[in-house]
Amino acid sequence: MALDNDLVKRYKERFGNAILEAWIDRKQAILVVAGEQLAEIATYSRDDEKFDWLSDLTAVDWPKREKRFDIVLNMYSLEKNERLRLKVQASAEERVPSVQGVWATANWEEREVYDMFGVVFEGHPELKRILMPDEWQGYPLRKDYDILTQDTAWVRENLGIESGQ
Repeated sequence: MALDNDLVKRYKERFGNAILEAWIDRKQAILVVAGEQLAEIATYSRDDEKFDWLSDLTAVDWPKREKRFDIVLNMYSLEKNERLRLKVQASAEERVPSVQGVWATANWEEREVYDMFGVVFEGHPELKRILMPDEWQGYPLRKDYDILTQDTAWVRENLGIESGQ
């Protein structure tokens, strides 16, 4: 259901057309925002709206869309006991601004999204794999990824055995 409460009005007053959509789901406000303004919107969310805890940063792959990735930030305000979700849509080639400078916890979460989906976070201080081996090819959580082929090749090359998959 579309959302036009005081929270959304404050975001729209501050960021105008950078707030692309707003709705509520299970009592949580969800805002789709323009990617190029993500860091600024994140800072405002932390400082002015008091969403002081970034509880999760992840991605969802929609391979049939032109902007195939939703970058999802789930935030919580300890002061207000309230949750907020920001989403940014990005194509496979687009860079998404890092929010690591806003919430330190985003450091590892952005690295995980990079490692699993291949999303590049512009301005991240050390964007490199965090879960997969450095030489791993591809991004395992993309829906078009063939994990069995990659696993078999990696096990053969790095362990010298045939994969049990």
